[in-house]
Amino acid sequence: MESKKKSLSISGMHCASCVRVIEKSLSKTPGVTYANVNLLNESADVEYDPSAVSEAQLLQAVSNVGYEATMVDEAKKEDEDKKEKEAQLRVLRRKAAFSLIVGGLILLASFPGLESLAPWFLKNFVVQFVLASLVQFGPGLEFYRATLPALRHRTANMDTLIAFGTSAAFAYSMLVTFAPQFIRALGIAPMPYFDVSTLVIGLILLGRFFEAQAKMGTSEAIKKLIGLQAKTARVVEKGKEFDVPIDQVTVGQVVRVRPGEKIPLDGRILEGISGVDESMVTGESFPVDKKPGDQVIGGTINKTGSFIYKVEKVAGQSLLAQIIKLVAEAQASKAPIQRLADVVSSYFVPIVLMLAVATFVLWYNLGPQPSFLFALLSSITVLIIACPCAMGLATPTAVMVGVGTGAKEGILIKNAESLETAHKINTVILDKTGTLTEGKPELTDIMESQKSKVKGPKLLELAASLEKGSEHSLAEPILRAAEKDKVQTFPVKNFLALPGLGIKGEIAGRKVLFGNRQLMDKEKVDFTLWEEKIVKLESEGKTVMLLGGRTQKGAELLGLLAMADVLKDHAKEAIHQLQEMGIEVVMITGDNRRTAESIARQVGIDRVLAEVLPDQKEAEVQRIQKEGRVVAMVGDGINDAPALSAADIGIAMGSGTDIAIEAANITLISKDLRSIPAAITLSQKTMRTIKMNLFWAFGYNAVLIPVAMGALFPFFHVLLSPILASGAMAFSSVSVVSNSLLLKRAKIKYA
Repeated sequence: MESKKKSLSISGMHCASCVRVIEKSLSKTPGVTYANVNLLNESADVEYDPSAVSEAQLLQAVSNVGYEATMVDEAKKEDEDKKEKEAQLRVLRRKAAFSLIVGGLILLASFPGLESLAPWFLKNFVVQFVLASLVQFGPGLEFYRATLPALRHRTANMDTLIAFGTSAAFAYSMLVTFAPQFIRALGIAPMPYFDVSTLVIGLILLGRFFEAQAKMGTSEAIKKLIGLQAKTARVVEKGKEFDVPIDQVTVGQVVRVRPGEKIPLDGRILEGISGVDESMVTGESFPVDKKPGDQVIGGTINKTGSFIYKVEKVAGQSLLAQIIKLVAEAQASKAPIQRLADVVSSYFVPIVLMLAVATFVLWYNLGPQPSFLFALLSSITVLIIACPCAMGLATPTAVMVGVGTGAKEGILIKNAESLETAHKINTVILDKTGTLTEGKPELTDIMESQKSKVKGPKLLELAASLEKGSEHSLAEPILRAAEKDKVQTFPVKNFLALPGLGIKGEIAGRKVLFGNRQLMDKEKVDFTLWEEKIVKLESEGKTVMLLGGRTQKGAELLGLLAMADVLKDHAKEAIHQLQEMGIEVVMITGDNRRTAESIARQVGIDRVLAEVLPDQKEAEVQRIQKEGRVVAMVGDGINDAPALSAADIGIAMGSGTDIAIEAANITLISKDLRSIPAAITLSQKTMRTIKMNLFWAFGYNAVLIPVAMGALFPFFHVLLSPILASGAMAFSSVSVVSNSLLLKRAKIKYA
């Protein structure tokens, strides 16, 4: 039976340790082949065999380790997810506010110098106990809910540390309140620490509130993309127009779009002209002129004229739907660098628990009097200060914002691994036709052989007849020229396309060949007398195609046709930007060397791979990789698919097709070549943010855990308070998310 993929929505996760525990539980479930948990999205993607495991068992696997899970309804996912997160924020805000207010009142009644300002009843330990209990077993109950099932399964997480730390402070304070004689027997003045347990819970919940609020901002790009989708389409049928929900529109239906309206679905214009704002999908800043025959993208905005178009893709299959799906999957994926944080976090919580015990034992035996109280507070501080949250958020927050920022600029990144690898690129291979050039060459020259009876119009007639059955990129200019000159075409028998060489067939009993030098050599057609003319045309950057014929007397050259393709706007600028970044730029093409080098000179490319057949491009990519280079291959994503797959990073340029998105690691919806250095710059800035986040997360723990253990006390008599520790812990998580959000402001494109 085929495996199924499902998404689970998970609540209760707060750190990388939580992620590790849930992934481990799901992966161990019989029938599950893959499980990926995302802390930022609070979700899990699971691939499983439905004959071996049910959805209920998947949910139970999550529940077993102390978390709540529900199956995601894709149709309602975004709307419900938003409402649920907003509701969670409101609950968190209320819990944090209540805990901090109660903690503040208790602190006022117990802090030296402030107690005189407090009402008399607050100074009563029993009153403080009642107030602290409301926090400990009210807002603080969520820590126990996650801790108890985790302990049953011999795992521990961030909630375990908080539960142990606050419980120790609460239990000690309860003992002071109801059995003060035991405390006096230890030589300690009976003073409770209810303010510690309540304020720690309040500050941690406040930190989680700010963290959740910031995390919602990281998914802004997806929300904007989803917001682009039109809700209805104005369908035209039998002279009547009526609005229909887009999920009820079928392929082939005709839709009218008026000025200022969103284009509902992908299609092709039948009547009318207009300018369309495609900026939110492609990153193009100016409206694109559209006329009959041109494609339009669902979600873009019609600016000027009215037009009708034929729907080619229904809801869920449109380019915008693909983009949303791709961005969502990329944001949920894990970068290889995240494995470091995951591995460390899996050992982190047990180590912290051991350090807390060691701290208690050490200061109980060696600490100043009252040593028990000193040891207790130090061990509680260790439990509170240790924060795997920041480690768990360091990578996914940056990935989510980076992927979202790219999508906003028309740069679609397939997964987090591609985003990470792209910053290492030091060689970019550019396919010529359709990548460096517009891919719409025009017929510029027709030259006939003086010896042949086939003259100008007849040459175009033969070439157009052959090209009518061809899918070659050079067929279009010949067919356009034939249509313009009203040249007649004839049926072709025994048509054969020869990749990288040309085409041949039989027209009115005459065998005709049309292709490059290699084809003429193969068919033994002599063109030596034409070499000087061919070289001159090629030095002008033109592609020359030779037309040969074969009769009973032998093969002869009938003439040649030359075509020129124009460079894309900003091609030279984009290549200069790449070279300034220290990246080598290579051009690869099936054209002959002279034509290829002429184009390369115009844009400043030094290294040219010419006369490369389509099936040889992959080998060329691998050859450059063997030189120790990290290679990005840039092509159209269809005939370059093998080369795109072979490269370290495959970049599909400006096609936006299903095949392009599938074949490439990065798809550039815009045709602006400056998107290539922009994509690499985005990767560099994202990796810089991830490394900064990880440095902060690891550095925070490396510095503050020893301080919490009392490392400064022998030298400066400084002991970190559990209350300050909880504030620092919350600050570390919020700072990591906030640092990632700065990526939104990153300048990745250069005008």
